[in-house]
This record gives sequence, C-alpha cells and structure tokens, in this order.
Amino acid sequence: MSGTDTARKLIEATQELLWERGYVGTSPRAIQQRAGVGQGSMYHHFGGKPDLARAAVRKSAEELRTLADAELAREGSARERVAGYLRREREVLRGCRLGGLAQDPDVVAAPELRAPLSQTFAWLRTRLAGVLEEGRANGEFGPALDAVGVAAAIVAVVQGGYVLARSAGAPEPFHEAADGLLALLDAQAAGTGAATGAAS
Repeated sequence: MSGTDTARKLIEATQELLWERGYVGTSPRAIQQRAGVGQGSMYHHFGGKPDLARAAVRKSAEELRTLADAELAREGSARERVAGYLRREREVLRGCRLGGLAQDPDVVAAPELRAPLSQTFAWLRTRLAGVLEEGRANGEFGPALDAVGVAAAIVAVVQGGYVLARSAGAPEPFHEAADGLLALLDAQAAGTGAATGAAS
C-alpha cells in the first residue's frame, strides 16, 4: 500500500468513526483497526488523533460542498435545483456528518475542528441564497422573497430533519419536512402559473 493510500484510508476511517462515535469515542486504536494499518503507519502520516481529526473534518466538509453543489449547479429552475438538493439520496438515519459534529462538545470547543463546520454551513447558505435570488430575479419567485432568510431556513430544515428522523427511527419525518419546505417555497412563486408549474 502506498503512502498516499495509507493516509487516505486513515482519513476515511476517521471520518466514519467521527460520524458514528464522535470525537471522544474515536480512539487511535479504533482508527488503525478500521483503516487496517499499524500504529507506525498512522504516526508516520499524522501527528496524532487531533491532526487526523482535522484532516477528516476538512474532507467531510469538502464532500458535503461537492454533493450540494452537484444539485445546485445543475440545469433547471431554481425550485428544481433546491428540490434536488433537498431530495438527494442521504443516509438520513445516520444524521449529517457535519451537523452531528456541531453537537459534539469536544469538536465545538476546538476552533480548528469547528472552523470547517462554520465555513461549510456559511458557504451552503450563500450558495442556496444565490440560487433563490436567481429565481427571484427571473420571476420564478415573487419580489418579496427573502433569499438569505429562506436559504438559512433550508439549511435549518435539513439539519432538523435529520434530528426528527433519528428520533423517530424512520426517514419519513425528514422527507415530510423537505416537502413542507418546498410547499412554502411554492407559495412564494410569482403567480398561480408559476406555483402550479413548480409543483408539477
């Protein structure tokens, strides 16, 4: 196994363990076992668990941005692109990789771990607001649409949808929340025709 492959396996193992167990529950031994590498290899590439956790959180943040942008950058109306983001396939019952870490006291207490979370959610709000503003500017939504506020609401509904689904032990509450948000967005459509077309 090359050095690059070893480092990648260590980061991916740490990503999964942070998602499953949180920071405290992610031990160096667990990382090594999940990655299938020895202690020497781990410390050859990373200074220790904090260093590896920083790399893992940054990679999870990059992946979230890539997945979101794949939906928001595609062709189609603003409503279709937002719907694509809300309805893309997710492991709902596992929760959000980043949102879950934002509830981990050890992560939020460490600025270098918290920063990728803050930056990524800020990017997501800005990216969504840009799509919504496009829709408002081209007449898809009414002129009163608050693109920044609605973008923040979309992010909040997604994160809250994970919580609702996990607490229920079923994905339906997440999807109901997403559909409800889209219905509210349709109510902002500029006229009956736009609302009817968007919902079809």
